Parts: sequence; C-alpha cells; structure tokens
Amino acid sequence: MDVKEFDFDLPQELIAQDPLEDRSSSRLLVLSKETGEIRHEVFRNIASELRAGDCLVINNTKVIPARLFGIREETGASIEVLLLKRRENDIWEVLTRPGKKTRPGTILSFGDGLLRAEVLEVVEDGNRLIRFDYQGIFEELLDELGQMPLPPYITHQLKDKGRYQTVYAKYEGSAAAPTAGLHFTKELLAEIEAKGVRIAQVTLHVGLGTFRPVKVEVVEEHHMHSEYYQIEPEQAEIINRTRQAGGRIVAVGTTSCRTLESAAGEDGLVRAGSGNTEIFIYPGYRFKAVDALITNFHLPQSTLIMLVSALAGREHVMAAYEEAVRERYRFFSFGDAMYIG
Repeated sequence: MDVKEFDFDLPQELIAQDPLEDRSSSRLLVLSKETGEIRHEVFRNIASELRAGDCLVINNTKVIPARLFGIREETGASIEVLLLKRRENDIWEVLTRPGKKTRPGTILSFGDGLLRAEVLEVVEDGNRLIRFDYQGIFEELLDELGQMPLPPYITHQLKDKGRYQTVYAKYEGSAAAPTAGLHFTKELLAEIEAKGVRIAQVTLHVGLGTFRPVKVEVVEEHHMHSEYYQIEPEQAEIINRTRQAGGRIVAVGTTSCRTLESAAGEDGLVRAGSGNTEIFIYPGYRFKAVDALITNFHLPQSTLIMLVSALAGREHVMAAYEEAVRERYRFFSFGDAMYIG
C-alpha cells in the first residue's frame, strides 16, 4: 500500500494554533464507517452519538513539561533537551538540540544550576541517555523550569499549561497530549455518565514518535515507535462487561484505541496488565475491541490517518477530510474533532 494514498492538501491557515476558550465548543464531524455519510455537529452534543450501555474509554496519561532550555557548562552554549522516556530513577532518554554537541560526559545546566545533568551515552535514533542531579523533588523542578512540548506545527506560545492536558489527566509520563480528549469538560463527562454510558480509563504514555513522519514509500515497511501502556483489572472488567452485554466500545483518541487493540484477545476481551506496544494499525487490520472512535484530524500520510482509515475505510476517511477542508474545520492538536461510528 502506497503512503501517498493517505495524502491530502491542507491549507496552512487551517492548522489550529490555539485552543478554544471553551473546550467543548469545537466542531464535530460525524462519519458513518458503514456508509460514509457525513454530518456536522458541535462537540458538546457528543452524548447524542452515544447510547446507554456503551463504554467510553479515555486515556488518563498526563503530559509532563518535558522541554528544558539550558546551557552546556563547559562552553555556556545554549542547549535544548526534550524528555522522552524515564529509563530508571533519574536516568532519562532525551532528544537534544544541537545533538552533535552533547557527547557522553557533557554536563548540562538548567535554571542557573537548579537542575544539572550528565550525558551518559548515545542510543537509538541519536537520542541521549542523561542522568539528572538536583536538590529537592524532580517533578517540582520540572514544573518550574520546563515547558509543554507542543507539536512542531504549533508556533504560538501556550499561555496556560493546563490547556494541553485533558481534564482527567492523572499519571505523568507523556511527551504529547492525547488530543482527542482535550474536547471534554467535567460537565460533559457527567452528562455522558448520566445517560448510562460507562467510562473506563486506560493509560498510554504518548511519545514524540506520534509526530514523526512516515519515511518509507510502502505503508507495510514502516516501523512503529514503542509506547508504554497499562490497564487496571477493574477498568478491563468495565470494558469487558460492556462487550458481553452487547454495548459498544468507544475509544477516545488513537492512543486509547491502540491500547485496547494491544491488550485485546481474539475474543474481543481486554486483558489487564502493562507493557510496551508497537502496534501499527492500517487498512486491512481487523479490530478486536474498538467499535467507534472519537479523534482529531491528523497529518497527511501519518500513521494516525492510516489507523482511522482502517476503522472507517480509506475512501470514506479521505472524502471526510476533503469535506473538512472545504468546511474550514480546524486541524491537528488544538483543532476540531471527528466521531466515527
């Protein structure tokens, strides 16, 4: 399958640079995965797309302020560090810029020495392992010194860090937000529960690989990045009870979708547990757990538009994206949403 089959023309001005004041006021394109029929809605009416007995699955990961700006102590030259993954205690896998200047043994300093780090080694993809040295609590220092790692297509400064978090963010570990969840308010979630829809939580810590372009020409040759996920037993039970009672599993975002499909058996039931997933979902994939999906609009030729196309069919999805461009929907992380059911 050719990667170019997932390309589309997107005017630059449709890339949302700022979140809306009201999370739930985004537009919502409703797409039937069976017929390709399209309707235009507002996200605050999402409850009308759900049925009593369904289960809404949300990803409760929390984005850390993972972008640090500092200096190399030896020269005083500026350095940018992006935290990707905690390996153990104070050792992190990071991306550095400029990369060539951070050889093993280099000492980095942030916040006038409040936080220091030594580069230990160069690992896969040119990433670095670094060990932090500090007094006090690491998370508090990170909150003080770090910035939210916004995607590269967002050029505006984020005024409120909380707007790049879902209202149900709980477990720190993501380098990017599960953006489909940004549309929900606590009031909207309460309305959905009052309708008889169960809400289950899973955790998948989103890595920056989600923004990496597909560099191969043939879809099947792409290698997915690895991300850590966890599903607690009581949450798996909520999901499985829904399935057994004939309700639908509605994933909020591609991250929840990938978590469920990684943990599901051929019987469609989800196994509790944790691990790393490299699952790559593209057309031809048979979904085991997910029936419907709430998602944002994704980059051309990305693994995420391929996942959506696997659920609704490539022709339906590409037609929906053309319609969204015509109707001037807002795209990507702070943009509008789709419901595919």
